[in-house]
Amino acid sequence: MTLHPVQAYIHGAIDGSIPACKAVRLAVERQLRDLETGAGRDLHFDRAAAQHVIEFFGFLCHSKGKWAGQPFILEGWELFILWVVFGWKRADGTRRFRTVYIEVPRKNGKTTFVAGIGLYLLSADGEPGAEIYAAATKRDQAKLTWDEAREMRLKSPALSKLIQVYKSSSTLVIEKWRSKFVPLGADQDTQSGLNVHGALIDEVHEHKSRAMIDILRTAMGARRQPIQIETTTAGYDRQSVCYEHHEYSREILENTIQDDTWFTFMSYAEDGSDWTDPSVWAQVNPNYGITVNPDDLIAQRDQAKRMPSAQNTFRRFHLCQWTQQSNRWIDVALWNENAGVVDEGDLEGRLCYGGLDLSSVSDLTAWVMVFPHDDDPEALDILARFWCPEDKLTDDGNRYQAQYQVWARDGWLQTTPGSAVDYGFVKKQILEDAGRFQLIDLNIDRLFQAYGVSQELQDEGLTVYGMGQGFMSFAPLTKEFEKRLLLKKLHHGNNPILTWMADNVAVSQDPAGNLKPDKAASQGKIDGVVALLMALDRAMRREKPKRSVYEDHGLESA
Repeated sequence: MTLHPVQAYIHGAIDGSIPACKAVRLAVERQLRDLETGAGRDLHFDRAAAQHVIEFFGFLCHSKGKWAGQPFILEGWELFILWVVFGWKRADGTRRFRTVYIEVPRKNGKTTFVAGIGLYLLSADGEPGAEIYAAATKRDQAKLTWDEAREMRLKSPALSKLIQVYKSSSTLVIEKWRSKFVPLGADQDTQSGLNVHGALIDEVHEHKSRAMIDILRTAMGARRQPIQIETTTAGYDRQSVCYEHHEYSREILENTIQDDTWFTFMSYAEDGSDWTDPSVWAQVNPNYGITVNPDDLIAQRDQAKRMPSAQNTFRRFHLCQWTQQSNRWIDVALWNENAGVVDEGDLEGRLCYGGLDLSSVSDLTAWVMVFPHDDDPEALDILARFWCPEDKLTDDGNRYQAQYQVWARDGWLQTTPGSAVDYGFVKKQILEDAGRFQLIDLNIDRLFQAYGVSQELQDEGLTVYGMGQGFMSFAPLTKEFEKRLLLKKLHHGNNPILTWMADNVAVSQDPAGNLKPDKAASQGKIDGVVALLMALDRAMRREKPKRSVYEDHGLESA
């Protein structure tokens, strides 16, 4: 008996006859598991509904490239997604899944596929007055999906008769049903008054905040069976809404959590996979050899081998691996191996050195102390404190708002009233620490806002040095930091803010190969790591009898 194409895909993914990564196999296993257990959760599978959407794609044609004008032939992974998403129903007959998260490498045809889904939601989903939105960070990006849908409509006689195009407003309309399909960008002021039946959110990893996604989600309340479809490749910001959804989806696939409203299909290479191996590419690119050209990947791989800075880009776009920026500095696994145990109470009375990075008055300020071990001065226990303005916790423009709230709740982040950091609170804490610990001296950056605090601390009897922020100051520190990190001598006690910042750090390089932290190039805040290096500077100057790292680099001591 001939298997249904979806069943053939499922069997092939399980038995290995179809190249598939672990995440894809888990998605298939979830479907099989739900077929056995779904009834106990008032869920049922409607094969007719699943077949209906697949047959709808038979009305569509491609509009670009060598496939232009040819019928849209669904690949196995696309059949699987449509079959599962539109086949599952709740007890009341409405659709089970309300969020669909699709994460696959570039060039696998996501835009065309989702444009077809948008047309189905507009014209064949049985929703009167349907509002479909192709959404992205910018309207021009959102129009890529909408334009694809418009071209598909043009090449389909049946849809051309049903759907009108208003070019001036970039709107597809079915007038008799009062339904519409429009592009929507986060850069527009037209996000109020939405009544969303279908939201198609493109390249979620590019969204710097969750605002657009939340707006569309909250605009679905009046609909019977709304659906939000998110498509993306991997990103590198692990504090983003995209990574949050990636992790949530991964936990669902691994059966760690159960959410019957959330469907996910992810295809990515596991950590440790050989990024240069074409067999790995075939497993994670579902359209490998179709829309993904193996020869093109070979050329890009060979270039990345010669240009290491291109490796993360290749891995992110073509293996769908979450990486950091190409000039990432600190390996987080190595950082975590340094955690150790740091008990603030046990540090009382111990000798220490400090680094203070005041940063901007409207954002994070970092105060870090390092405590050398008596038996090994190169080994340091690290105590970090952070402040931000209280208003940052409720500022919707703060992309890290939710994380700041968690850190403040758990005591890792201190707040000062208003919209700017009150340096009086910072100074008070430093003076308290100086009395509690044996603070020998501290570095403070030479920026304008640091001058007043520096003078006030000196007036209180502390020894304060102004430290430059250029290559001359940081080159020896970055080398020493790397050495101690490799030797597991930097014990940070898993401070979550400092760990986040360590994961963010990017470094810039001068022609001589010297490194320094680069706040502009880093993915997120790095003030705590800068302050840590400043504290390390003071500790290194006091270490004896080892040869000074400053002498090694021909730099003067302060």
